[in-house]
Amino acid sequence: MKARELIEKIKGGALEKYRVIYSDMELETERYVRAIEEFCALYGDERDIHLFSVSGRSEILGNHTDHNRGCVLAGAVDRDIIAVAAKSEGKISRIKSEGYDECIVDLDLVDDKDACPDFSSAALISGLFAGLKMRGLRIGSFDAYLTTRVLKGSGLSSSAAFEVMIGNILNHLYNDGEIPNEEIAKISQFAENEYFGKPCGLMDQMACAVGGFVHIDFADPKNPIIEPINFSLADEGYSLCIVNTGGNHANLNDDYASVPYEMKSVAAYFGRDVLRGITEADIIANLSVLREAVGDRAALRAMHFVRENERVGVTASALRRKDIKGFFDGVMASGDSSFKYLQNVYTTQNVSEQGLSLALCVTDALLNGKGCAWRVHGGGFAGTIQAFVKNEYVSEYSDIMNSIFGKDACMILNIRPFGAIQIEL
Repeated sequence: MKARELIEKIKGGALEKYRVIYSDMELETERYVRAIEEFCALYGDERDIHLFSVSGRSEILGNHTDHNRGCVLAGAVDRDIIAVAAKSEGKISRIKSEGYDECIVDLDLVDDKDACPDFSSAALISGLFAGLKMRGLRIGSFDAYLTTRVLKGSGLSSSAAFEVMIGNILNHLYNDGEIPNEEIAKISQFAENEYFGKPCGLMDQMACAVGGFVHIDFADPKNPIIEPINFSLADEGYSLCIVNTGGNHANLNDDYASVPYEMKSVAAYFGRDVLRGITEADIIANLSVLREAVGDRAALRAMHFVRENERVGVTASALRRKDIKGFFDGVMASGDSSFKYLQNVYTTQNVSEQGLSLALCVTDALLNGKGCAWRVHGGGFAGTIQAFVKNEYVSEYSDIMNSIFGKDACMILNIRPFGAIQIEL
């Protein structure tokens, strides 16, 4: 469809069919129109263009479990990255993300991992092309303009949303939308691991791609078991609030790396690569030796893993039954275990800065006894907390958290039922 026709349709209310993922139609109408206009300014206004959306994600449960082949519960949120894209002639693809330099990728070079610098967007994009090609899927060049509400540093996995978006575009432009979103997630992980240079897990990409609530079992990390769960927070009268405490992420690599390292040091004591399959009874029976061999914190983190991994399954079952209390019990227990045993709520490098601890404390003061739940969000040490808040308390909660942590620190979200999609008007 040509740009003028698309803009007329959007201004005429065609996005209403996507109200299930967009609550503010005025904002989204303006955003889509502006994105189309930006594409036209860059790449011409007589192209047949297509629109795409990929959600951000929230880790719901399973704090630091995936890297030891555990289980996670995640959700796609209603902040997304959108793209305007069109097929192009030749071998050159051009991708412009709002606020960033244009990336140019040559299809003749995508087999060469060293053609693009590590940790660059061009490397990610090349990796997506290469991943599809290796699987015998069709690829071709395209031009695209992207704009996002999955902001960098928001804890909603902007990088995974970007990766999945490139796969989503290639899926619909060149593969008739026939590639399952789960496969797009795996190809995105391949691109990040092999081309970008970051040894990430698969949770972020899978949650962004699949949509809704999703239970993922990483017992076989190359073939995880993915189980969508039909549950609506909105129908239950709740919103998901993610509070960005503004903590400094600099120099936290050692903190993040210490978690899988210490968990795997316990696994190594039992002759295993990962903790999956080791029981709490195993750990307790060997604690006197483990304390000496790997240290108390490593043992505590191993205990967290075992309990958290079991908790994910129990909590996912509660969601399937639409048991909101059982779901919240799991969220609260996860937060308690993360603070006490996993110990990823603040860094010991700078104990005077404890934004997550403070946000959790204030949340407890505001929401305790009101049928809500909260926990640390994501990797921890700095960044964000998560709170499931009854809608009647959301405004007051958001205002207070914003007054403490800064304007717009509290993001009011919901879980959207779709992950990676083409917007069809």
